[in-house]
Amino acid sequence: MGWWWRLEDPAGAEVDPESVGVEVPPADNQGDAESWLGEHWRVLLERGVATVTLFEGDREVYGPMGLAAT
Repeated sequence: MGWWWRLEDPAGAEVDPESVGVEVPPADNQGDAESWLGEHWRVLLERGVATVTLFEGDREVYGPMGLAAT
């Protein structure tokens, strides 16, 4: 079971990563998934992704988490 991010628009609808020109690779563990997000959140935000939710396989771990600074 891999760890992965679901991308969401401002209305909370799921965003297909390809539609915003990114690849969201599955990670082997939570730390690797969070590191990927730490490196790419600005690009995601610039391309219209407002929030992300972390999953381990089918299990929602946390989210939605906003990408914009408050």
